[in-house]
Amino acid sequence: MCRAVADALQARFNPVAVRGEISGFSRAASGHCYFTLKDAQGQLRCAMFRRAASELDFVPREGMRVDVRAQLGVYEARGDLQLIVQGMERVGQGELFEQFLRLKARLEAEGLFDGSRKRRLPVMPRAIGLVTSLGAAALHDVQTTLARRAPHVPVVLVPAQVQGEAAAATLCAALSRLYELCAGQPVRGALACPPVDVILLVRGGGSMEDLWAFNDEQLARTIVQSPVPLVCGVGHETDFTIADFCADVRAPTPTAAAELVAQPRADWLAALDLAQARLGDAVRSRLDQQHQRLDGATAQLGRPSALVAGAGLRLSQLGQQLRHALLRKQELLTQSHQRLETDFSSSLERMRLRQNERLESVRTRLRLLDPRLVLARGYALLTDDDGQVVVRPAQVRTGQLLQARLAEGQLDLQVIEPRLI
Repeated sequence: MCRAVADALQARFNPVAVRGEISGFSRAASGHCYFTLKDAQGQLRCAMFRRAASELDFVPREGMRVDVRAQLGVYEARGDLQLIVQGMERVGQGELFEQFLRLKARLEAEGLFDGSRKRRLPVMPRAIGLVTSLGAAALHDVQTTLARRAPHVPVVLVPAQVQGEAAAATLCAALSRLYELCAGQPVRGALACPPVDVILLVRGGGSMEDLWAFNDEQLARTIVQSPVPLVCGVGHETDFTIADFCADVRAPTPTAAAELVAQPRADWLAALDLAQARLGDAVRSRLDQQHQRLDGATAQLGRPSALVAGAGLRLSQLGQQLRHALLRKQELLTQSHQRLETDFSSSLERMRLRQNERLESVRTRLRLLDPRLVLARGYALLTDDDGQVVVRPAQVRTGQLLQARLAEGQLDLQVIEPRLI
């Protein structure tokens, strides 16, 4: 339940600005600060973690009136409302934050922050656009990260001021130049490169005054006009600007922004190696299957001479089976003759005559199946030097040597002229 309430508060209220009086201020050994912020209507427990506390330019004291920028949440262990303070100023220094909140509310009402207009980042950008100051530490951080993770992706840097009165205008101009590159149009002063598929708008941390250029209304409207996804990485993790809400993706730091648009090259190379291995396995498996099919077809086709030899072997086997069958029949006849010799001598004689006739018929059929009888009728079996049976003139050429197998013996022949009859 506490988690659900915390999520609802996070979605509805944050970030918030609160003015009140410090009560019960304490600093733990870890550097975190804990206190209560109260006014005439009530009070809220507050926690300020070490990183935010280290950026204070004054020492908070009991009874001091302050303006804080914070995230409203729920301390689930007790079910209490609490503020996670991200910035604190003495009363009188919060005018900028009030301007920030008013502009944020107006632009949010216009729909500039709608999640429906946020776009996914490209997985493999052809080129990355970068807008920042040439003297900013963020430039080194981003360039180092991109060179380490994706050195093959070109980076198009359009410098701009990131602090001061003229910063917002130069940031708008730099983004407009990059928008032309996104469409593949040449830009004065820019080297030829692939179209920019994603843009990084980055700057290091600082006070609200230092980051104020990124709360400019015209810059906000320029960001939402980007033709490609835009990542905003301004300040530290606890810093929020209007540019963060307008961008497609908000990164907590410039380095994190670079990591979001540059997948490690090693990961892609490993994926390519895996795909290559799988493709090779599939090709080898397919080739093996086709070779097996070819071998099977070759075995089924065979050679004509092998077919003739196989038929002869089969005939021999049939003859043996027939002889065995005849012997078995003879044995049965002998046994029957012995049992019936006295009473059925005449019948047995007729049976013998019929059996002999059947035997002679079988012998006649066997002789007719003998291929040598075909040769004995004047036919010959022609083969070439490879043992291939010749059945068509197209199989031979003039002068080729052939062998003719006859009923008795063999002739060596030479082709004078092959012709059709």
